[in-house]
Amino acid sequence: MQQSPPLTAIFTIPLLLVFLLPSSNAHNITQILAQHPEFSTFNHYLTITHLASEINRRLTITVLAVDNAAMSSLLSKHLSVYTIKNVLSLHVLVDYFGSKKLHQITNGSALTSSMFQATGSAPGSSGYVNVTDLKGGKVGFGAEDDNGNLDAVYVKSVKEIPYNISVLQISQQGCKAFADLLIASGADTTFQENIDGGLTVFCPTDTVINGFMPKFKNLTAPQKISLLLYHGIPVYQSIQMLKSNNGIINTLATDGANKYDFTVQNDGEEITLKTKVVTAKVTGTLKDEEPLVVYKVDKVLLPRELFKVAPTTKAEAPKAAKEAAAAAPTADSPEGDDVGNQTADNNGASGLDGGRLILMVILSFCVGFLAL
Repeated sequence: MQQSPPLTAIFTIPLLLVFLLPSSNAHNITQILAQHPEFSTFNHYLTITHLASEINRRLTITVLAVDNAAMSSLLSKHLSVYTIKNVLSLHVLVDYFGSKKLHQITNGSALTSSMFQATGSAPGSSGYVNVTDLKGGKVGFGAEDDNGNLDAVYVKSVKEIPYNISVLQISQQGCKAFADLLIASGADTTFQENIDGGLTVFCPTDTVINGFMPKFKNLTAPQKISLLLYHGIPVYQSIQMLKSNNGIINTLATDGANKYDFTVQNDGEEITLKTKVVTAKVTGTLKDEEPLVVYKVDKVLLPRELFKVAPTTKAEAPKAAKEAAAAAPTADSPEGDDVGNQTADNNGASGLDGGRLILMVILSFCVGFLAL
């Protein structure tokens, strides 16, 4: 007579199958990031440091991703792969933080362990990350032992599988100097008034602004306001929208005959802003949460209404002539490099005498990788 299998075997076999068969909730960080080319370098280094496989093994995880520009800054320090792994492991939190949870933190701040802490290599509390709700929709991140500094801010949610994996973008660098100029001039009010309807801001980094300050100080008060408003457009433009939106675009400074426009042009992943005076590159995203998006640019945008138009070479002349005809400026640009002697209209000079906007909170951070 054939004996029945032991009762324990009946329960053990299905139990083994639960552990051996692939889980429907399994995640793959490499595949998630592969859908976002702006994180390709970060994705590559998660793979070569073997952090990707460790992330995929975790049931609950949060990855704080940084874009290619931020990774370029890190790689320029010529760190060893071992050190890069430690830096990146601080960007992997062993807890789930979706975008909603970020804004519902008890008492406004939480201390959470990172994968760097889990390795046992982190001295003291250096592997813990402070997550703080800064109000106004802004969240800061910083290493616990970094004297309370919040070295990064939340940009947007990239991918969320609730309570399994959350991939969030954090910013590389803020624009405190630009924010200070907006507040000091009163131009921040105009930016604030345009947020609800959609707003895109092109923010020169602190280093760029600091180098430009001697020229900025020579401008009159109305000229300063017009220049600052020139760095905003009254519509939400995601990075993908910018890449497909070649052409002339108006700004917050545009007012009738005073065009104050520039040309958006892209070549693959590179987006440039051409003003007839300078050509600036979009180097990163600080915040992308519709209706507001804030980008970093590597130059101050100089409008032809205030600054001398850059000379063109013979080879560029036909193209420049065609662009000039399309732009059809109503007045010649002022000549000379002494911006203090240039005259500007009063565009944007009225109704700008108060209020700070939530945007200032975003711009006022000068942040980078979470410091070890």
